[in-house]
Amino acid sequence: MFKGSITALITPLKNGEIDEKAFQDFVEWQIKQGSHGLVPCGTTGESPTLTHQEHERVIDLCVEAANKRVPVIAGTGSNSTDEAISLTKFSKESGADAALVVTPYYNKPTQEGLYQHFKSINDSCDLPIIIYNIPGRSVVDINIETMTKLAKLKNIIGVKDSSNDLTRPLLTAKNITKNFCQISGEDGTIVPFLSQGGQGCISVTANIAPKMCSDLHKAWQKGELKKVQSINSLLFPLHNALFLETSPGPVKYAASLLKICLNELRLPLVSISSNTKKEIKAVLTNLKIKPMKK
Repeated sequence: MFKGSITALITPLKNGEIDEKAFQDFVEWQIKQGSHGLVPCGTTGESPTLTHQEHERVIDLCVEAANKRVPVIAGTGSNSTDEAISLTKFSKESGADAALVVTPYYNKPTQEGLYQHFKSINDSCDLPIIIYNIPGRSVVDINIETMTKLAKLKNIIGVKDSSNDLTRPLLTAKNITKNFCQISGEDGTIVPFLSQGGQGCISVTANIAPKMCSDLHKAWQKGELKKVQSINSLLFPLHNALFLETSPGPVKYAASLLKICLNELRLPLVSISSNTKKEIKAVLTNLKIKPMKK
């Protein structure tokens, strides 16, 4: 069962290429700061603009740097079922602990199409699969009935829920009787998500404040609710600032301030506005987050 603060890793770029050293240094820092897991090649990692070769390389780099100290959940989703199968098989061979598979974007499959997509990936490779349900980016939404049906498959072990519907954890737990992992994909609502039965968060904010995010989850697991409330209150301005513009634009800029990587994105994403930069600088100053030591 995956739980706690799991970082949706950014992909450092330098002159248009993956900055491999910066990425592996970043993974090391994440682990030392207490992150409970790592997700390479998700949306935050700019997976839509990575070539297949780059995608596979980033997974390899993450698995190598993590060295089994924390779980690696590789992003392997695509709107092409065959492509998702290929990336999932690669992740298994690479040594990833699980795959994060997003709902097929743009195609707009029916509920039956969604079921068959995930079933085909499930049947192709013996690797635990976490479904990534994010209607805001993919347009389609897996309903409770389809999720319940998918949960009966051998390798479907959980969901990253970015629906922002806080009734979902309760409804999912009510309908799915097996040990099914429910991970939030929304930093700003993590505490109510946990209170409704969730186990953790695949987090954008953890790129910038990994220790605080980890401490929040540790406190939750210990039942230290006042500490949870205090950390959550401190983190909220950062959650908000990192989504003032399309992610990962803001988080890449924040990472550049912490000397994690350059503020470099791939088109069609561009650098954030000066006003957003000011907001992020102010939040980091208030939180007293120190630059990453290399």
